[in-house]
Amino acid sequence: MITVNLDVMLARRKMSLTELSERVGVTLANLSVLKTGKAKAVRFSTLDALCRALDCQPGDILEFSGEAEND
Repeated sequence: MITVNLDVMLARRKMSLTELSERVGVTLANLSVLKTGKAKAVRFSTLDALCRALDCQPGDILEFSGEAEND
């Protein structure tokens, strides 16, 4: 299972979701879906933009755990 730690990175950078949305050019609604872990996919271009805006690595945002997803 992949966990999205976008909220953690936003807190570390003291940045709001709205500010991140403006910086990366992704709608607030789409970032919210990603942040809550409801997204089924993420484009590499979006991940690249997030990493640039948050000055981090993809592994700071995405985390793999061996637990199975309950859908």
